[in-house]
Amino acid sequence: MRTGSAAYPGAAVLGVEAAWRTGLGMVRYLGPARAAELVLARRPETVTADGRVQAWVIGSGTDAATRTPTDTAALRAVLSDTDPVVADAGALDLAVEDEATAPRVLTPHDREHARLRAALGLAVVGSDRVVAARETAEATGAVVLLKGAVTVVAAPDGWTATVEAGTPWLATAGTGDVLAGVIGALVAGAAASGPTLDGAALGALAASGAWLHGRAGVIAASGASIASLPSMPPSGSGPITALDVAEALPRAVAEALGG
Repeated sequence: MRTGSAAYPGAAVLGVEAAWRTGLGMVRYLGPARAAELVLARRPETVTADGRVQAWVIGSGTDAATRTPTDTAALRAVLSDTDPVVADAGALDLAVEDEATAPRVLTPHDREHARLRAALGLAVVGSDRVVAARETAEATGAVVLLKGAVTVVAAPDGWTATVEAGTPWLATAGTGDVLAGVIGALVAGAAASGPTLDGAALGALAASGAWLHGRAGVIAASGASIASLPSMPPSGSGPITALDVAEALPRAVAEALGG
C-alpha cells in the first residue's frame, strides 16, 4: 500500500487496517514517515520495507496537487507494471494515463469521476451513473468503481453491477480508505492464487469488496458483537466511524464464508 500523506496520515492507517481485517498473510506499507509510524502503532505486524507484492493500493489520503516528483515517478512505475492496482483519490489522474498498463480498479466518488471524465474528453455525467461508469471503464481499460449510496462497478467489456451501501451511516470520512483496503486485499488474494486478472475478474472482486464494506458498515452501525455472529444484526442503527467499519470486517467475512 502506497497511501497516506503528511496532511492525511490517517488514510494509511484505515486502509492498512482494512486490508489486514479482510484476511491477508502480509501487508506492506510504503509511505511518509509520519504515516508509517501511525500504521505501525496500530498494526505492528505491517511490513514497511519494499518487496514482492501481489497487488497495490495507491493514492488514498493523497492530493495530486501536492504530489512530489519522486512520488509521481513511484506511482507511475507501479501503474506501468503487471501487478493489479487499486487506484484511489490522489492517484486517479495517473491511473488513466496512456502509460498506465497494469490491471486497474479506479475508485472515484462522483466529483472525482466528473474530473476524470473531463480529463478524458468525455461528456458531463448525466443522471445515469451506470452508463457513465461503463463509458469511463471502456475509455480507460480499467474497472471503475463509482462510490455512492449505490455503488456502480463497471468493467471495460461492459459488465456492470450495483451494490447498495446498506446503511446511510457509511457516509462518513475515511470509509473510502477502508473500501480501498478491502478491495486491495481481495485482489491480492486472487492474484496470488490464479492467473493474470482480467477486467471481468477485477470487476467481480471490486463488487465483492463493495458488498463486504457495506455489510461491515451495517454490522458496525447495529452495534452487534463481532463475537456473537448471529445471522442478522439487531434492528436499529447508529453513527459509526471508518475504523468501526474496518473492525467489523472479520465478521462480515465470516458471514460470507459461512453462507
